Amino acid sequence: MAVRIIKKSWWVDFRVNYTRHRKRSPENSRTGALAYEATLRQKLARGESIESVANEAKRAQTFEQFSRKWFEDYVVPNNKYSEQRTKKCLLNASLIPFFGKMQIAQITAHSTERYKAYAAKEGVTNKTIKNRLTVLNKCLMTAHEWGDMETPPPKIKWPKCAPSRTDYLSSEECELLMSHADGVIYEMIFTALRTGMRQGELKGLQWSSIDWQNQSFVVRHSRCDYAKTLVPPKSNRERHIPLDVDVYEMLHKRKKSTGYVFIDTDKEPFDDKRLNRRLTTLCKKAGLRKITWHILRHTFASHLAMKGVPMTTVQQLMGHSNITTTMRYAHVAPSTLRTAIDMLNPKSLLKADFGQPVGNQWLEL
Repeated sequence: MAVRIIKKSWWVDFRVNYTRHRKRSPENSRTGALAYEATLRQKLARGESIESVANEAKRAQTFEQFSRKWFEDYVVPNNKYSEQRTKKCLLNASLIPFFGKMQIAQITAHSTERYKAYAAKEGVTNKTIKNRLTVLNKCLMTAHEWGDMETPPPKIKWPKCAPSRTDYLSSEECELLMSHADGVIYEMIFTALRTGMRQGELKGLQWSSIDWQNQSFVVRHSRCDYAKTLVPPKSNRERHIPLDVDVYEMLHKRKKSTGYVFIDTDKEPFDDKRLNRRLTTLCKKAGLRKITWHILRHTFASHLAMKGVPMTTVQQLMGHSNITTTMRYAHVAPSTLRTAIDMLNPKSLLKADFGQPVGNQWLEL
């Protein structure tokens, strides 16, 4: 018997009379694949075609039917719980109501343009439309990979989105915020400003993840509020962040061997609601605008960029999988663009010592 698993799906793969037959099993299990192979071999032995029935069934699949299968067989095994909830919400609230009755093979580029026009009339922002189409695109790509679509999915023309503004705190605002904080919230804010850790990573930080000898954090956990458990950090990648001497001394005073580093007064780990409520109250006391915990992460990266830290180093500390994400902080970095423009201005040149006589410089306009 020739059955094997490919990308978490069971396939049958065998030859009869020098002809190879490779098909995905309708039942995603080894037993189901073996039974499917036996059925196919019997049909071939009787001289029957094994293509027509399977192809007709696949072509007749609606988007709703396939998306349900895609969610259970692909999204659940490969995505974090929070991502599963987001995709399920997008499918049920927007994609299935529009594309649900269409056969997946009949979803074209025109179909996606019609959806963009429909969503825009409903007042949906381009950013949200793009997020929805990203889920649709991944679903259709999987259908093609699994053999449920004979042709590649339609090429989607992504809506243009205005670049998002990156907010961060100035040094004075950081000091003002810290002056009104105390207790464990002070420690969490201070740690966020000195390490750039995500909110979930702060909530899930374990004492066992602190390397006291090398003075560094090992970010290997994030706490999921929905599942109320520890999950891998974003991008499923562990990273190391050197410990600032002040953070080291602050945490070393209450050093433990196991458990959560940051817990509330009731000895329970924090969740998003608790932390957001505490930070909002703190901002009101300090007279600051309302900020989120993610703004503290932006602040960490922005201040590194302002001090001339290379973007690749910022990327590693932030745990970004793509340098493009890190480049949002490049606008606050010391720029060679200003130096280049100043090279054309005689007034700027006179301020610098270039080792050349003034007569060799451009004349003032």
